[in-house]
Amino acid sequence: MNVAVAEEYLRLFHEENPAAGPVRFRLREVRAEIARTGTYTHTPDELAFGARVAWRNSGRCIGRLYWRSLRVRDRRRVRTAEGVAVECVNHLREAVSDGRIRPTITVFAPDRPGAPGPRIWNEQLIRYAGYGMDDGSVVGDPRYVGFTTLVRKFGWQGGAGTPFDVLPLVISMGDGAPLLSTVPGDAVLEVPLSHPAYPWFERLGLRWHAVPAISSMCLEIGGICYRAAPFNGWYMGTEIGARNLADADRYDLVPLIAGHLGLDTRSDRSLWRDHALVELNVAVLHSFDRAGVTVTDHHTEARRFLTHLEREEKAGRVCPADWTWIVPPISGSATPVFHRYYDAAELSPNFVSHPDSLERALGRRPLTG
Repeated sequence: MNVAVAEEYLRLFHEENPAAGPVRFRLREVRAEIARTGTYTHTPDELAFGARVAWRNSGRCIGRLYWRSLRVRDRRRVRTAEGVAVECVNHLREAVSDGRIRPTITVFAPDRPGAPGPRIWNEQLIRYAGYGMDDGSVVGDPRYVGFTTLVRKFGWQGGAGTPFDVLPLVISMGDGAPLLSTVPGDAVLEVPLSHPAYPWFERLGLRWHAVPAISSMCLEIGGICYRAAPFNGWYMGTEIGARNLADADRYDLVPLIAGHLGLDTRSDRSLWRDHALVELNVAVLHSFDRAGVTVTDHHTEARRFLTHLEREEKAGRVCPADWTWIVPPISGSATPVFHRYYDAAELSPNFVSHPDSLERALGRRPLTG
């Protein structure tokens, strides 16, 4: 445990939370705890503030304007894989209220000396299976063919064989034996996709889940790494319509949509890809609105991000941003975030990716945690 890193965070916490009192008393307490145990324990207030600031510091996230509203579920006392699975399902249920998505994070115990914390193997709490066929094709999400194969080796019988079968949760305590847990249907809010102008679109049978709960990143606060800390905001439509459903290595629906639109696909100069991509994104936004489920569009979110940036600058804080993630995947130059540069600083607290977590999420089980 790096004492200096812990002290830096505690000074930040007390600076932005004057009601917590002088920092020197807390520093003395934490130094003693680290000397005695090799680590220290955040108070509930320190945990909640750290999680919110981690969102504030997330350079790849465009939707940080509402970082203060993050709802923090402190579940550090959960000590079993079964308990983690239950709380992950509760997270999905509590993140939705009559279609309104609430930014939520559930924080489980970190690793401690001699006591490893839990690992959630899934990249997100809700993701769809990818079934590799004998002819090389894939039914479902090609990104998760490896993970689907892995969980079937662990005993999952598979879903109905549709393109949208929800994968089970896979949870372990450290590198212990994995537990498979089915996500109940009532915890998975899905939106069937239709188009305001094309009746044939609804007959394609497309849908997508409403809560993007990332579960493979470490919440790092003051030198403590919470390896299991699933969190969600709400979707920006392009995440679904321009990436998940459109990327060639995902559902690759752009050629299908173009065919139904009757577009000339013989040459890229017809811009058939662009036309089909826009209509796919129109369908996503229309469908979420029709279902009364929270979603945002990339133009609105770009303006909100610049408002967030202005507020952070007025507060005297650095606002890190990765241009390649902040600029949306369609109509980038039509949004205000395209036309400027950003500070690339990596601040703490933050959400951190670990290579072994990605290996687990893609079905390549690592030798170490």
